[in-house]
Amino acid sequence: MEESLISSCVIGQGQQPVQPCSIVLFGASGDLTRRKLMPALFHLFQAGQLPDPFRIIGVARRPYTDDSWREELRAAVQKHGRPPGPSDQEWERFAARIFYCRGDLDEPETYRLLAGRLQEAESDELRHNILFYLATRPSQFAEVVEHLHRQGLVQSRPDKGWQRIVVEKPFGHDLASARALNETLARFVSEEQLFRIDHYLGKETVQNIMMFRFSNAAFERLWNRDAIEQIQITVSETAGVGDRAGYYEEAGALRDMLQNHLLQVLALVTMEPPVSLEAESIRDEKVKLLRSVRRYTPDQAARHVVRGQYTAGQVDGRAVPAYREEPRVRPDSCVETYVAARLFLDNWRWSGVPIYLRTGKRLARTVSEVRIQFRPTPHVLFAAQCSPTPAPNAVTLRLQPREGISLRFNGKVPGLDLRARPVRMHFDYNAEFGAYTPEAYERLLRDALAGDATLFLRRDEIEAAWAIADCLRAGWEDRPLTDSEFYPAGSWGPPAADTMIAAMGHTWHEPLWIP
Repeated sequence: MEESLISSCVIGQGQQPVQPCSIVLFGASGDLTRRKLMPALFHLFQAGQLPDPFRIIGVARRPYTDDSWREELRAAVQKHGRPPGPSDQEWERFAARIFYCRGDLDEPETYRLLAGRLQEAESDELRHNILFYLATRPSQFAEVVEHLHRQGLVQSRPDKGWQRIVVEKPFGHDLASARALNETLARFVSEEQLFRIDHYLGKETVQNIMMFRFSNAAFERLWNRDAIEQIQITVSETAGVGDRAGYYEEAGALRDMLQNHLLQVLALVTMEPPVSLEAESIRDEKVKLLRSVRRYTPDQAARHVVRGQYTAGQVDGRAVPAYREEPRVRPDSCVETYVAARLFLDNWRWSGVPIYLRTGKRLARTVSEVRIQFRPTPHVLFAAQCSPTPAPNAVTLRLQPREGISLRFNGKVPGLDLRARPVRMHFDYNAEFGAYTPEAYERLLRDALAGDATLFLRRDEIEAAWAIADCLRAGWEDRPLTDSEFYPAGSWGPPAADTMIAAMGHTWHEPLWIP
């Protein structure tokens, strides 16, 4: 009889009990609250992962009452949550804990009203244990926290209970602004109270990178410059900028995606083993890795970093406009919708190994994956009889969609001739564990309520990532786009990216297609 053994461990503090608390959502009428935050909170409630008791208080300008906001939220959970949606009984129990506080975030009166709502709670824990979630414009982060401090709602060293601040990205737009924001927030709250969120780190498949590396000795012993030739990290989207054009004109692909999501994946794939699974041990190793990324001069960045912008083309069989033709985009905009970079890590494990990152809008497929390509074997045995020569082995970590892990190796093609062909062993999350995995925001909200900072970004980590992004941008700053930097929608990027990667004899790997 086959015996099945499941080993259980947690990253960070894991399932630490959550104390009764209040959750305050600034930007309560916004898209993030409707699409992500409230469905995640409801699913946590369904799973018994919220404390008893708890309260949710939304703060925004729109003229809602408690009841009207509850009605809008139920429609949002029905639309964006997991089917079949909340039953009447479930929703009534959940909605009884939801309240609304109307006000402008720049008005002190709003925070006085909020303090009054918090004081209405039936217990000291609900009045003093508070998670403040800032689903607001980044320009409002410092202002909101200062108002909370002045009203006495948040203290760097609370007399009673705990207060935590969750802030969304982008956290600054360059190193200087990130440092300035950190300095401002540090006047009112401690670093331990700040939870800088990157929802990418809440994905099960991203968390699985550490499990794959550090619990499988067969791979970890090969995870170095001796065995690995190159690494490619791809995060591509078929979607355009949509209604985010105003933000995108200020940010671009490098600030929007590479500075946070791709660098976080890079850190998990290449960092050293932490001394423990505690939050600070893991975050220490990530910071050390980011600090090892080679900094480029502007001339070096121009050789190792490529930007691009999509022109009109075909995506999924339909015609789509160029970026410059999108609403709210300047007709002469040079903002990048694509970026590719060749990075090097100046440390012992990865010295000399090129790591390629690429991300873009309106590409051929929506996919996120990491490809680890091992060094080719010497072709002495097969050079005379095998054509073409055997392909290098590779491990592919598919982060989305159809999450899984593939190992590519060579096998002999049946027949009298000696011919080799790449074949794959594939692990599929859905097939192994079932289709459901928690949404990223469910895990991140649960961790923030428990005070587990493992999957959130520390101050020095944010600043190290911005230092990398700033030096990469220096290669094209104040320079207009050239013909080789444009790419038709539905392709895999601009010709300049192919030229860049070919300089070291490499080619882009087309992401593994899994229907």
